[in-house]
Amino acid sequence: MNRFTVTWDLTAQEQLARIWLEADDRERVTPAADCIDGELAEDPKAKGSLLAEGLRVLYVPPLHVCFTVSEPDCLVEVVSIRIDMARRPRRVYSPGPLLN
Repeated sequence: MNRFTVTWDLTAQEQLARIWLEADDRERVTPAADCIDGELAEDPKAKGSLLAEGLRVLYVPPLHVCFTVSEPDCLVEVVSIRIDMARRPRRVYSPGPLLN
């Protein structure tokens, strides 16, 4: 079986950076992103599910990625990423002391 090269387009890179910067649980985001790279490098057409013609989606908690696969080039391109907001811990807003 061929190994695929996994690339992230600029939009997906920026989305991942924003997710990581805003995450309360960065210790979950980084390994999930690494796992996505590893999963998509081997038999990517069997990973995730078909979203639309030529576009697949994969969920590695807490991240969802959309990606394309070019079998002749052995290339996978991640085109978007988002964090699962339903499972994301929410920050609790705590105002500082009131000033008079």
